[in-house]
Amino acid sequence: MAEYKLLLPSMGEGVMEATIITWLFNEGDHVKEDDSVVEIATDKVDSDVPTPVSGKIVKILKQKDEVAKVGEAIAILEIEGEGSAPASEETTAETQASAPDAETLKTIEEPLKVSASTEFSGDLYLSPLVKSIAQQENISEAELKSINGSGLEGRITKEDILAYVKNRGNQPVPQAAPAQQTAPAAKPVATSAPASTITAAAGDEIIPMDRMRKIIAENMVKAKQIAPHVTSFIETDVTNVVKWRNKNKSLFEKREGEKLTFMPIFVRAVVKAIQDFPMINVSINGENIIKKKNINIGMATALPDGNLIVPVIKNADQLSLSGLAKAINDLAYRARNKKLRPEDTQGATYTISNVGSFGNLMGTPIIPQPQVAILAIGAIVKKPAVLETPDGDVIAIRNLMFMSHSYDHRVVDGSLGGMMLKHVHDYLENWDLNTEI
Repeated sequence: MAEYKLLLPSMGEGVMEATIITWLFNEGDHVKEDDSVVEIATDKVDSDVPTPVSGKIVKILKQKDEVAKVGEAIAILEIEGEGSAPASEETTAETQASAPDAETLKTIEEPLKVSASTEFSGDLYLSPLVKSIAQQENISEAELKSINGSGLEGRITKEDILAYVKNRGNQPVPQAAPAQQTAPAAKPVATSAPASTITAAAGDEIIPMDRMRKIIAENMVKAKQIAPHVTSFIETDVTNVVKWRNKNKSLFEKREGEKLTFMPIFVRAVVKAIQDFPMINVSINGENIIKKKNINIGMATALPDGNLIVPVIKNADQLSLSGLAKAINDLAYRARNKKLRPEDTQGATYTISNVGSFGNLMGTPIIPQPQVAILAIGAIVKKPAVLETPDGDVIAIRNLMFMSHSYDHRVVDGSLGGMMLKHVHDYLENWDLNTEI
């Protein structure tokens, strides 16, 4: 028999570690190749780690709530064969290729050991690599907070901190606030409040926030603190969209084995409007505006446990309607079944939230950082509407829908935010009934 070390696999660019949520098997249990053996969490994504070999779990190296680095052994399996196998040469070639080598891990770990006395507050969410660079360069917490991260939810990436180090001598170093202030600003707390503020009454149930809810709460508070929100509204006649979908959904499902929802149509209209107004597809880095080359559409998705996640349709402008439908269905299915990979939630440049799926007419969505705009789509409702015809105005039953567009007033004024929304409206109202799918 031989020993096999099950390693934490690579989970996408910038993801260097994960937290163990729960083991699906115990020590002594036998597992088969491709069995999911452990659930892990990275940022907002929960996913499973499968074993690439069959064998018996003889030792679990990382317990629940412990953090493991990419490429680190999390369990030891006993497999058929002779000798000791730190990692199977055949079955884990892909894992080994994507995991950092020993030298890379060494460069990450050594600075942490050398500068262990340097501590940063938990709300910075620094990856081990970014933290090690900050410690090596003696970057203070005040400086770190001044860096506008380009990563997921505004987090600081390796490129962000290296760019800061390169230009560090050309910009003033942020100073810590004076020890005494006449009226110190209160720092909002996302996930907790002073114990004396709210007291549970008899019969009240106290429900601790789970990990994902804490992250959502923190991100929402951060987003509102950073971006001054403005919201515009418009009502759109989507009768042609409804007719087109009704005509094509059965044919599409029969041909592709996929359901045809309204979302691919909404995404197509949004992509076209972004192409008309590319300055809505930007993010802010200090006093600079980063104009994004790719159009990556985030799709707010409600999970069965009541939490929220935003998988991303990468390069949505390069996909056909059929391709959008497949990508949307795939992401929604994997989101609701905890099959998303960390990279599936990264890189969004604009987000859509379909509040109409809950029967809501409209909403005022919060802009996810570091994006500068988000569109909420309301429920489609049949209403009497006035139509202009060559023979005069008539009243007809139409399918109407509200849309609300929230945008960051630091860089998006009412003209840009409103015109972009009007173009989405126009594309939907003038939807061609002969559009191919």
